[in-house]
Amino acid sequence: MYLKEFEVRWNDIDANRHLANSAYINYMSHTRLSFMLENGFGQAKMVEHNIGPVVFYEHMFYFKEVFPGNPLRVSLQLRGLSEDGRYFSFQHNFYDHKGRNVARCEMMGGWIDLSKRGLRGLPEELYNNLNKLDRTDDFYVITKEHTRRHGEVPQHLDADQY
Repeated sequence: MYLKEFEVRWNDIDANRHLANSAYINYMSHTRLSFMLENGFGQAKMVEHNIGPVVFYEHMFYFKEVFPGNPLRVSLQLRGLSEDGRYFSFQHNFYDHKGRNVARCEMMGGWIDLSKRGLRGLPEELYNNLNKLDRTDDFYVITKEHTRRHGEVPQHLDADQY
């Protein structure tokens, strides 16, 4: 399992003196980026293929508070991947210094073509590198329908509301 360790810093704490939601998001992003950099997804490769990752959603589940003073480990596992690599889902678990699972996040994203501004599949080399990541027990092959399973759609304001 891919793990990244973090020191809980003063600026990671919220008004309740525990780890802020934004810190969880930042730790997950850093963990994903570290894995990507170590597995061929550096800036040069992204520029070569003109792609970038986009996040569709992140669902957090909190089990215990986290306070400064002890390290926190964040895992990264592949929860789902489409056949062409266009869509991916990761699961992150947060572990305290005693190995207790204090939080979990499921996130889904995709790869955008930065010229066309539309989703696209991954080149074979990058797909294979991503597909090497340790999988969750409930791993699944993502289809376009999975990206809309929560039923969320944009809501627009009427002209008189803005």
